[in-house]
Amino acid sequence: MENRNDSPPAPLEITRSGDGATIAYHAVAGKSPGVVFLGGFRSDMNGTKALALEKWCRATGRAFLRFDYGGHGQSSGAFTDGTIATWAEDAIFAIEKLTQGPQVLVGSSMGGWIMLVAALRLKGKISGLLGLAAAPDFTEDLIHGELTPRQLEIIETEGQVKIPNCYDVDDPYVITKALIEDGRRQRLLHKPIALDIPVRLIQGMKDEDVPWKTALKIQEMLVGEDVEVQLVKNADHRLSEPADLDRLTTTLERLLAHIEAKS
Repeated sequence: MENRNDSPPAPLEITRSGDGATIAYHAVAGKSPGVVFLGGFRSDMNGTKALALEKWCRATGRAFLRFDYGGHGQSSGAFTDGTIATWAEDAIFAIEKLTQGPQVLVGSSMGGWIMLVAALRLKGKISGLLGLAAAPDFTEDLIHGELTPRQLEIIETEGQVKIPNCYDVDDPYVITKALIEDGRRQRLLHKPIALDIPVRLIQGMKDEDVPWKTALKIQEMLVGEDVEVQLVKNADHRLSEPADLDRLTTTLERLLAHIEAKS
């Protein structure tokens, strides 16, 4: 989860056709390629990294979008009704409806999984990717694989189980059977990832949630050659310290310059 701004401005909302669900968002007009931030599991669009990116994009005249998946932040729906597939559909919907021209996706943790899914669906619109502790396949590799026999029994019989939240002991994560089963269908790291666009991955080596070798696995499975991994020895999962935010914006600036030079 992210640190939050105490007084974030009120977001706009867009309604998904058909299901009536609303997606809350903030958008900044500017030059292209634009930047879209994809948050993590149970995080929202008012986190430290999202706001730092918006500040940088405003200062540089770059278009920017941040939003909440369904069941997150200020969007409609219940968190426990969501899956990787439904949150990826929210992201794809937001990118298609709320941005113009090519985009660079910045995905944090679960958002790093969703950025890959979205880029595979929106080929031609996505110019580059920047992952922060990107966590594709985490429901299978990092959650299901760590559940105890008793927890597996509970999730099978009751449809969900609570697991400890290291960021807030009084607010455990609720893991649903639907999330685990859908995550298994959305796995990416078991075969080549058919993306040939510039990708930059930043990964803390003190990350206790996502093993740092995950970034190397993503690099290995991407079919494109323009992939760079930054391993940060003293950084944790959040990557939200001032030095981390400077690294984020510097990496994004270089990525955008690289993309623009190629176009």
